[in-house]
Amino acid sequence: QVQLVESGGGLVQAGGSLRLSCAASGFIVTMNVMVWYRQAPGKQREFIAQLIPNGVPHYADSVKGRFTISRDNAKNTVDLQMNSLKPEDTAVYYCNRVPNPLSWGPGTQVTVSS
Repeated sequence: QVQLVESGGGLVQAGGSLRLSCAASGFIVTMNVMVWYRQAPGKQREFIAQLIPNGVPHYADSVKGRFTISRDNAKNTVDLQMNSLKPEDTAVYYCNRVPNPLSWGPGTQVTVSS
């Protein structure tokens, strides 16, 4: 079954850190462009970070310097290390691949308190 499952979210104080993980099954993440998105309440889903097969990352300006996207080839996951979290980072975080995106999973909730 081809699917993605996000995990690692939680409640953290401003300035704290979280590490999200996106576990892929049915395909190999190293052969795809993998993307993290987030959707805050009342807002559209937005791009956060992507990792292309050759390992070059790209970040949205809002998270550049604070978030790091990486792969764990052994686990077939794409991870998002989030540091210096801000209340405006509060959202549900999702991962997917491009092109040929899969159905959206439930995501993982990140809540940053001030």
